Amino acid sequence: MRHALALSGYLAMLSTAVAAQEGPSFDCTGAASTAEELVCADAALAMRDRAMAETFAAAMEVARGLDVGAAETEAALRTFQRGWIKGRDDCWKAGDGLRDCVEAAYLRREAELVATYMLRDSVAMTAWSCAGTPANEVVTFFFDTTLPSVRFERGDSVDVGVLTPTASGSRYDGSFGRFIWIRGDTATYRDPDPDGTEMTCVARP
Repeated sequence: MRHALALSGYLAMLSTAVAAQEGPSFDCTGAASTAEELVCADAALAMRDRAMAETFAAAMEVARGLDVGAAETEAALRTFQRGWIKGRDDCWKAGDGLRDCVEAAYLRREAELVATYMLRDSVAMTAWSCAGTPANEVVTFFFDTTLPSVRFERGDSVDVGVLTPTASGSRYDGSFGRFIWIRGDTATYRDPDPDGTEMTCVARP
Protein backbone atom coordinates (compact mmCIF):
# COMPACT_ATOMS: atom_id res chain seq x y z
CA MET A 1 0.00 0.00 0.00
CA ARG A 2 2.87 2.29 0.92
CA HIS A 3 4.50 1.66 -2.47
CA ALA A 4 1.20 2.36 -4.22
CA LEU A 5 0.86 5.70 -2.45
CA ALA A 6 4.47 6.59 -3.25
CA LEU A 7 3.94 5.70 -6.91
CA SER A 8 0.74 7.72 -6.99
CA GLY A 9 2.57 10.72 -5.55
CA TYR A 10 5.42 10.34 -8.04
CA LEU A 11 2.99 10.18 -10.96
CA ALA A 12 1.23 13.29 -9.72
CA MET A 13 4.56 15.14 -9.51
CA LEU A 14 5.53 13.91 -12.97
CA SER A 15 2.20 15.06 -14.38
CA THR A 16 2.72 18.50 -12.84
CA ALA A 17 6.24 18.73 -14.28
CA VAL A 18 5.05 17.74 -17.75
CA ALA A 19 2.22 20.28 -17.55
CA ALA A 20 4.74 22.97 -16.58
CA GLN A 21 6.90 22.08 -19.56
CA GLU A 22 3.93 22.20 -21.92
CA GLY A 23 2.37 25.33 -20.43
CA PRO A 24 3.50 28.94 -20.82
CA SER A 25 6.25 30.64 -18.82
CA PHE A 26 3.73 32.23 -16.42
CA ASP A 27 1.34 30.71 -13.87
CA CYS A 28 -2.01 30.17 -15.58
CA THR A 29 -3.88 30.40 -12.27
CA GLY A 30 -3.02 34.08 -12.34
CA ALA A 31 -3.84 34.73 -16.02
CA ALA A 32 -4.80 38.39 -16.07
CA SER A 33 -6.00 38.96 -19.63
CA THR A 34 -7.93 37.31 -22.45
CA ALA A 35 -4.64 36.88 -24.29
CA GLU A 36 -3.03 35.06 -21.35
CA GLU A 37 -6.08 32.83 -20.96
CA LEU A 38 -5.81 31.95 -24.65
CA VAL A 39 -2.08 31.18 -24.32
CA CYS A 40 -2.84 28.87 -21.37
CA ALA A 41 -5.44 26.98 -23.43
CA ASP A 42 -3.43 26.76 -26.67
CA ALA A 43 -0.38 24.45 -26.67
CA ALA A 44 1.23 26.14 -29.70
CA LEU A 45 0.91 29.60 -28.16
CA ALA A 46 2.19 28.28 -24.84
CA MET A 47 5.27 27.04 -26.68
CA ARG A 48 5.70 30.51 -28.21
CA ASP A 49 5.48 32.03 -24.75
CA ARG A 50 8.18 29.71 -23.37
CA ALA A 51 10.39 30.56 -26.34
CA MET A 52 9.75 34.26 -25.71
CA ALA A 53 10.80 33.92 -22.08
CA GLU A 54 14.06 32.26 -23.15
CA THR A 55 14.72 34.88 -25.83
CA PHE A 56 14.05 37.73 -23.39
CA ALA A 57 16.38 36.16 -20.82
CA ALA A 58 19.11 35.91 -23.47
CA ALA A 59 18.61 39.58 -24.39
CA MET A 60 18.88 40.53 -20.71
CA GLU A 61 22.20 38.68 -20.48
CA VAL A 62 23.53 40.67 -23.43
CA ALA A 63 22.30 43.94 -21.87
CA ARG A 64 23.93 43.17 -18.52
CA GLY A 65 27.21 42.29 -20.21
CA LEU A 66 27.65 45.64 -21.98
CA ASP A 67 30.79 47.54 -21.08
CA VAL A 68 28.97 50.87 -21.26
CA GLY A 69 25.33 51.65 -20.49
CA ALA A 70 24.40 48.21 -19.16
CA ALA A 71 22.00 49.48 -16.46
CA GLU A 72 20.25 51.86 -18.86
CA THR A 73 19.95 49.20 -21.57
CA GLU A 74 18.55 46.67 -19.09
CA ALA A 75 16.00 49.19 -17.81
CA ALA A 76 14.95 50.10 -21.36
CA LEU A 77 14.63 46.43 -22.29
CA ARG A 78 12.33 45.79 -19.31
CA THR A 79 10.24 48.83 -20.21
CA PHE A 80 9.86 47.76 -23.84
CA GLN A 81 8.94 44.24 -22.73
CA ARG A 82 6.21 45.57 -20.47
CA GLY A 83 4.95 47.62 -23.40
CA TRP A 84 4.96 44.52 -25.59
CA ILE A 85 2.93 42.59 -22.99
CA LYS A 86 0.38 45.41 -22.90
CA GLY A 87 0.19 45.35 -26.71
CA ARG A 88 -0.31 41.58 -26.72
CA ASP A 89 -3.02 41.88 -24.10
CA ASP A 90 -4.79 44.50 -26.24
CA CYS A 91 -5.38 41.78 -28.84
CA TRP A 92 -8.83 41.27 -27.30
CA LYS A 93 -9.83 44.20 -29.50
CA ALA A 94 -9.20 42.00 -32.56
CA GLY A 95 -12.40 40.03 -31.89
CA ASP A 96 -12.44 36.87 -34.01
CA GLY A 97 -8.83 37.57 -34.92
CA LEU A 98 -7.62 37.25 -31.33
CA ARG A 99 -5.42 34.20 -31.88
CA ASP A 100 -3.81 35.57 -35.04
CA CYS A 101 -3.09 38.83 -33.24
CA VAL A 102 -1.50 37.09 -30.23
CA GLU A 103 0.62 34.81 -32.40
CA ALA A 104 1.77 37.73 -34.55
CA ALA A 105 2.76 39.64 -31.40
CA TYR A 106 4.98 36.76 -30.23
CA LEU A 107 6.58 36.28 -33.64
CA ARG A 108 7.38 39.97 -34.13
CA ARG A 109 8.78 40.40 -30.62
CA GLU A 110 11.01 37.33 -31.00
CA ALA A 111 12.32 38.75 -34.28
CA GLU A 112 12.93 42.18 -32.70
CA LEU A 113 14.87 40.78 -29.75
CA VAL A 114 17.03 38.46 -31.86
CA ALA A 115 17.93 41.17 -34.38
CA THR A 116 18.42 43.96 -31.84
CA TYR A 117 20.69 41.99 -29.50
CA MET A 118 22.28 39.77 -32.17
CA LEU A 119 21.21 36.65 -30.25
CA ARG A 120 21.99 34.43 -33.24
CA ASP A 121 24.47 34.57 -36.06
CA SER A 122 23.04 36.39 -39.06
CA VAL A 123 22.40 34.23 -42.11
CA ALA A 124 23.50 37.01 -44.47
CA MET A 125 24.86 40.55 -44.44
CA THR A 126 24.63 43.10 -47.23
CA ALA A 127 26.13 46.58 -47.43
CA TRP A 128 24.12 48.87 -49.71
CA SER A 129 25.39 51.96 -51.49
CA CYS A 130 22.42 54.32 -51.80
CA ALA A 131 21.49 57.34 -53.91
CA GLY A 132 24.58 56.91 -56.07
CA THR A 133 26.92 57.80 -53.19
CA PRO A 134 29.19 55.10 -51.74
CA ALA A 135 29.40 57.02 -48.46
CA ASN A 136 25.59 56.88 -48.17
CA GLU A 137 25.54 53.33 -46.82
CA VAL A 138 22.95 51.07 -45.23
CA VAL A 139 24.08 47.74 -43.78
CA THR A 140 21.55 44.94 -43.31
CA PHE A 141 21.95 41.76 -41.27
CA PHE A 142 19.35 39.04 -41.91
CA PHE A 143 18.17 36.56 -39.29
CA ASP A 144 16.39 33.23 -39.74
CA THR A 145 13.81 33.88 -37.03
CA THR A 146 10.35 32.28 -37.33
CA LEU A 147 9.23 35.60 -38.79
CA PRO A 148 12.31 36.51 -40.87
CA SER A 149 13.96 39.68 -39.57
CA VAL A 150 16.59 42.26 -40.46
CA ARG A 151 18.83 44.59 -38.51
CA PHE A 152 19.39 48.00 -40.14
CA GLU A 153 22.59 49.92 -39.43
CA ARG A 154 22.83 53.40 -40.90
CA GLY A 155 25.38 55.76 -39.42
CA ASP A 156 24.93 55.62 -35.66
CA SER A 157 21.33 54.43 -35.87
CA VAL A 158 20.16 50.84 -35.43
CA ASP A 159 16.68 49.52 -36.17
CA VAL A 160 15.05 46.16 -36.79
CA GLY A 161 12.38 45.07 -39.24
CA VAL A 162 10.41 42.01 -40.23
CA LEU A 163 9.49 40.46 -43.55
CA THR A 164 6.25 41.78 -45.01
CA PRO A 165 4.32 39.92 -47.76
CA THR A 166 4.74 41.54 -51.19
CA ALA A 167 3.95 40.61 -54.79
CA SER A 168 7.64 40.67 -55.73
CA GLY A 169 11.02 40.80 -54.02
CA SER A 170 11.52 40.85 -50.25
CA ARG A 171 10.37 43.80 -48.16
CA TYR A 172 11.31 44.33 -44.52
CA ASP A 173 9.46 46.98 -42.52
CA GLY A 174 11.11 48.63 -39.53
CA SER A 175 10.09 51.48 -37.23
CA PHE A 176 8.46 54.79 -38.15
CA GLY A 177 8.12 54.01 -41.84
CA ARG A 178 11.62 52.64 -42.41
CA PHE A 179 11.78 49.81 -44.94
CA ILE A 180 14.02 48.10 -47.44
CA TRP A 181 12.50 46.44 -50.49
CA ILE A 182 14.99 44.12 -52.12
CA ARG A 183 14.87 42.91 -55.72
CA GLY A 184 18.03 41.02 -56.57
CA ASP A 185 21.10 43.24 -56.19
CA THR A 186 19.09 46.46 -55.99
CA ALA A 187 16.77 47.77 -53.32
CA THR A 188 14.56 50.69 -52.40
CA TYR A 189 15.35 52.02 -48.94
CA ARG A 190 13.26 54.51 -47.01
CA ASP A 191 14.47 56.49 -44.01
CA PRO A 192 12.08 56.85 -41.09
CA ASP A 193 9.98 59.98 -40.59
CA PRO A 194 10.26 62.94 -40.60
CA ASP A 195 12.55 62.75 -43.63
CA GLY A 196 10.80 59.86 -45.36
CA THR A 197 13.44 59.85 -48.09
CA GLU A 198 13.34 56.90 -50.49
CA MET A 199 16.60 55.94 -52.15
CA THR A 200 17.67 53.43 -54.77
CA CYS A 201 20.45 51.25 -53.40
CA VAL A 202 22.91 48.80 -54.95
CA ALA A 203 24.49 45.88 -53.12
CA ARG A 204 28.21 46.38 -52.70
CA PRO A 205 30.40 43.42 -53.72
